[in-house]
Amino acid sequence: MPDQQGDLRLAVLGVGMMGAFHADRLSRVVRGARVTVINDARAEQAEKIAGQIPGARVEPDPLAAIAAEDVDAVVIASPGRFHAEQVAACLDRGIPVLAEKPLTTDAESAYRIVQQEAALPSPLIQVGFMRRFDTEYVQLRELIMSGDIGEPLLLHCVHRNPAARPEFDSSMMITDSVVHEVDVVRFLLGEEITAVQVIKPAPTPGTPDGQSDPMLVLLTTEGGRVATVEIFARSGAGYQVRTELVGSAGSALIGLDRGMITTGPGTAGVQRSEAIAPTFIERFATAYTTELQRFVDAARAGRIDGPGTWDGYAAAAVCEAGVAAVRTGERVQVSLQARP
Repeated sequence: MPDQQGDLRLAVLGVGMMGAFHADRLSRVVRGARVTVINDARAEQAEKIAGQIPGARVEPDPLAAIAAEDVDAVVIASPGRFHAEQVAACLDRGIPVLAEKPLTTDAESAYRIVQQEAALPSPLIQVGFMRRFDTEYVQLRELIMSGDIGEPLLLHCVHRNPAARPEFDSSMMITDSVVHEVDVVRFLLGEEITAVQVIKPAPTPGTPDGQSDPMLVLLTTEGGRVATVEIFARSGAGYQVRTELVGSAGSALIGLDRGMITTGPGTAGVQRSEAIAPTFIERFATAYTTELQRFVDAARAGRIDGPGTWDGYAAAAVCEAGVAAVRTGERVQVSLQARP
């Protein structure tokens, strides 16, 4: 339960770049929240972040952090391989959790989480697909729902990072980067993705041997719509994410740091121009903050307010098919189990 002031007391598990950002926003910006526990496998990093947050302490064991009496909810930003155990522990205790993507690292374990949560009186898990909280993505979804752009036919997505570690291979480009576009397609079109194909152009200089960068990922939905995703992990420029919707009565483009640009009868709009964001933190800082605020508000009210376990599972299943498509060069069908 929240403390006497009504603040939600939070443990943050994993305080690398993402987790440290979350801990900072929760302690300084988000209303109704108080970070009480910090956990990280690196003791020095945990102490550093805890030392920046008044009243926070370090708990070396993540499961002990989840079970702590001074913790009402959990934010999980630890490496993906730890998520299944940590999310399940939150469900066992019956406390809300915001789990950064991936929900888990494979579809089978993600589906077990879906089933575990479905057996509870109410949902507890929000998955960290923050683009759903970005103003332009919300605006684009509202445009689709209004029908003003006609029937949505195609989505064209670009996802470019300035650089990547050598171990960031072609499979990780799917599971760690394209996973966001997977959720964007599902969010904007309201349909499940049924098939994945990967096309491999000539690699950019510096791509590790045997890997492909950039790649073009083709996603087909159950309604026959197609999304293209250019994933380029070593573009040499800033962090660029944009999405164009092509409809039967016009088009709309977001992600140019200028506001949404639309074409078609009665549409227009270039609002501002700014430099390209250097990293994902700067590009989506406002969306992350909105995501955290809504998670805290919902958790204090005993609910969730954002993408849930099914969204995390569906993304894991699509990415699993995407990794198979990278490996085989074939078009791979996505297999989803029954929704509880």
